Amino acid sequence: MTISRKLLRALLAGIVSLLCAVAWRAVKPGYAWAFPRDHWAHPEFRTEWWYFTGILQDVANPEQRFGYQFTLFRVGLLPEKPNLNSRWATRHLLMGHAAVGDFGTGRHHFSDLLYREIPMLSGFGTYPEARIAWSLAPAGTVGSWELMWNGEAFDFRMRDDERGMAGDLSTHPQKPLVFQGPGGISRKGAEDEVASFYYSFTRLATLGTLALGGRTMSVRGVSWMDHEFSTSQLQKDQVGWDWFAMRLIDGRDLMLYVLRHSSGGADFRRGTLVSAAGEARFLTAGEWSIRSTSTWESPHTGCRYPSGWALEVPAEDLELEIEPILQDQENVCRRSANLHYWEGAVRLLSKGRTPAGEGYVELTGYGKNNRPPL
Repeated sequence: MTISRKLLRALLAGIVSLLCAVAWRAVKPGYAWAFPRDHWAHPEFRTEWWYFTGILQDVANPEQRFGYQFTLFRVGLLPEKPNLNSRWATRHLLMGHAAVGDFGTGRHHFSDLLYREIPMLSGFGTYPEARIAWSLAPAGTVGSWELMWNGEAFDFRMRDDERGMAGDLSTHPQKPLVFQGPGGISRKGAEDEVASFYYSFTRLATLGTLALGGRTMSVRGVSWMDHEFSTSQLQKDQVGWDWFAMRLIDGRDLMLYVLRHSSGGADFRRGTLVSAAGEARFLTAGEWSIRSTSTWESPHTGCRYPSGWALEVPAEDLELEIEPILQDQENVCRRSANLHYWEGAVRLLSKGRTPAGEGYVELTGYGKNNRPPL
């Protein structure tokens, strides 16, 4: 009996994955947080990301508004760097995703990249150096993507000449950091170690420049920042998540996530409500409800996503409608992964359709064979 090369590669990959999973550090209670050190990478965990979203306006023309996303991922390959006599030997990859939605034109722009962590391509800084993570820009573009610590919060930049987009933004906190879960542990399922360490800056004042189609603008606005690191985030029967980050006009902020089961229903969900003063209250599954009110079918992938939601948090007297500002805010990866997901700016409406705030929604794992590789 012979084994095909494809099957052999799959078996070897499975064995390596199993061996690595034993050696990576698990998320457990009692982690000793230390800031600002914990804004930098945690290479003992398998997966990590620094995630920014926000809504910006052109300083010279405030009616022109944009939604943006900037995310850098550390993807662990091996718990230790392999003992190879090669400059290409590495234990991590760096993946970058960036998007800009132009509310005026209705166009969504997306760029992605993937490099191995070696000195000539990408890297992760060590505290207290200012640079947290960096990589070369996509092929054909001179320069780099970078995430920096500015002493109070974060500066970051990206550029993709092929896509005609670039951004250089600086942020400063309007609210203190909050943990997303007791002790910073965000549970993702019933299994003990299916969790991440997770904190957020829910309101970051943001200034900088944004370039689209050859035009460079000075912009300002408010951003949301998430930093998560873990070794296992999804249980085997979970296919993806619906994640909501919302800033209310009354000064409160709300983060919610729903992990979806392969059967189609909700498998696990939690949330955090942050007061206007910055105090966090953790929400159990029974304290809130959310349901989709419509759908949208992507012309790019044929995938059907939820598009519009009704949210209720009775104990907080919250009853909101959530609507995409643009329907087409799907990110279709070309360079970094065989993956697509919806990541978009939304508006919040209260009873009588009164404006109540804004935010971002992320929808992963929709469509066939599109489970996030976590």
